[in-house]
Amino acid sequence: MKEQLFQHIILIYLVSINVVTFFMYGIDKWKAKRAKWRIREAALLGLAVLGGSIGALMGMKVWHHKTMHKKFKYGLPLILLAQIALIYLIIHN
Repeated sequence: MKEQLFQHIILIYLVSINVVTFFMYGIDKWKAKRAKWRIREAALLGLAVLGGSIGALMGMKVWHHKTMHKKFKYGLPLILLAQIALIYLIIHN
């Protein structure tokens, strides 16, 4: 019972952080087009590290944002791979 609750909470967290990250990329793109205050790159990458890597990659694709920055172009897939590896290790231990 506790394990199911924990899994449910983790799922809700991951969906939430990815939705937030996706829209943060969209907001930053919108602000970039209007020469307004921007979201720091460290904050965008931090959201990916905190579990929003899928949302970040989708945001890059949908909003066409940060696609030429090497730390995003190569860093985000590496973050996602590290997260997948971590999940695999947790599940199989």
